Amino acid sequence: MCGTKIYKPTDKMSDLICENYALLQVLSRFGVPLGFGDKSVQEVCSMNGVDCTTFLIVVNFLTEENNRMQDHIAGLSVPALMDYLQRAHSYFLDYNLPVIRRRLIDAIDCSQDDVAFLILKFYDEYVNEVRAHMGYENEVVFKYVNALLQGEDTGRYNIGVFVARHNQIETKLTELKNIIVKYYPSRANNNLLNTVLFDIYSCEKDLCSHCRVEDYMFVPLIAELEKKVQENAGR
Repeated sequence: MCGTKIYKPTDKMSDLICENYALLQVLSRFGVPLGFGDKSVQEVCSMNGVDCTTFLIVVNFLTEENNRMQDHIAGLSVPALMDYLQRAHSYFLDYNLPVIRRRLIDAIDCSQDDVAFLILKFYDEYVNEVRAHMGYENEVVFKYVNALLQGEDTGRYNIGVFVARHNQIETKLTELKNIIVKYYPSRANNNLLNTVLFDIYSCEKDLCSHCRVEDYMFVPLIAELEKKVQENAGR
C-alpha cells in the first residue's frame, strides 16, 4: 500500500477503494460490506457500527509511504482496533493461508518431487508458527487488554512482554519464495505455480502491514491504557 493522500470522513468510501484496491482488506477487517453507493466514509462507518476515527487512522497509516505514526494514536478506540486485529488473524488462519496451501498442492507434485515435498513441509511448518504467534495474541494479549478495559491492573503482565517476543512472522515467507524461484524445476505450464507465488508475495506484504499496525499503533495505544489504569489504581 502506498500513496500520500490523507482520507477524511467526508470522502466517498468508494473513492478509497478505486484509488487503492488494497484497502478492501481494511474494509473487511472492520466488518464493512460492499454496496455502499456514493456514501461518505462517515456514513458507511455509522451504518456498520464502526468507529470512524479508528478506521481512518488505520487507512491513512497504511497508505502513508513511511507509516510509523506513533504520534497519531490519539482518538484510536482500543476495542475497535483490537477487533480489527482479531478479524485479520481469522482471515490469515482460516482463509488466506489454507487457500495458499491448496493452490500450492495443485501447483507442485509432492508424490514424485523431493523439492516439492520440502516446499510443502516448509510451508506447513511456517503456518504452524503463524498459528502459534496469533494464538498467543488472541489468548494472552487480547485477554489482557480486555482486563485493562475493565480497569483491572493485574501487575502480572504488560505490553512490553508482547513487544519482546513479537517476531516478524512474514520473514519465513521470503525464504519460501526464494526456494520456489531458485530451486523448483520448471514445468511446461507454470501458470499455477506463478499464481501461488503471487499469492505468497501478497500474503507476505499483508502480514508485514499487519505487524506494523501492531507495532506502531496497538503497542503504544495499550501502553497509554496501562498508564491510565495504573494511575487510577493509585488514587
